[in-house]
Amino acid sequence: MLLSIRMLLMSLHFMVSGVLGVLLGMCRPFNPDNSRLCARLYAWPSKWILGYRLKAEVGPLMDKPQSCVIIANHQSNYDLFVFGNVVPYRTVCIGKKSLKWVPLFGQLFWLAGNVLIDRGNAHKARKSMLATTRTLQEKETSIWVFPEGTRNLGKTLLPFKKGAFQMAISAGVPIVPVCVSTYSQHLKLNRWHSADILIRSLPAIPTTGLTLDDMPALMAQCREQMLDCIEAMDRELITRKNLRLPHVAGRKTAESNPNL
Repeated sequence: MLLSIRMLLMSLHFMVSGVLGVLLGMCRPFNPDNSRLCARLYAWPSKWILGYRLKAEVGPLMDKPQSCVIIANHQSNYDLFVFGNVVPYRTVCIGKKSLKWVPLFGQLFWLAGNVLIDRGNAHKARKSMLATTRTLQEKETSIWVFPEGTRNLGKTLLPFKKGAFQMAISAGVPIVPVCVSTYSQHLKLNRWHSADILIRSLPAIPTTGLTLDDMPALMAQCREQMLDCIEAMDRELITRKNLRLPHVAGRKTAESNPNL
């Protein structure tokens, strides 16, 4: 029952947020800060609707350089409602061109100044990436990228694609990794408290002086740091859960046996 109510509320919320986001985009089309405002519009109400508890430790992300490439792990479609809580000022995202035709959300995504790439056309995709590099260099705007290129379903980090790292090296801007704990497999939407989720950002990794020859080592460094961070957050959440279990078990025993 609770799951059905949540899905109904989320559907309504998605439509209302889409309408408001499109109106915002029409008032100031392609403003790089539209993405942050729209992300909050989706994320803040959904935290209550979905019933998850979020702890964000994102100091390096909020104190990021004016232009950088932000990389994050990509677990599920709920990432919009989770990561939306921490998208920083003047940050746009890269997405598939096909998103443009998703009712309301696609138009919002486009008007918010995000970058749409035609992955089926190598020439157009390369042209879009070059334009994105110029944006990083000249417009004091950051780019949010999921370097895995697709959802990993919360199992482990998939191999990284090169695009984010090519952009960062070409533009000479740092990379800021952002990690979310493994939540997609543990999200219990039929429970009032559906999940505990952690988000952590890591210190910026400079790319000044690097060339494309350094890219494999840079990709490996970023992926290793993110894997370590995700595993540490998952262990922390398991420890918290185990610490709560004796208390809950003891309370249930006392309630079932009034003589205790």
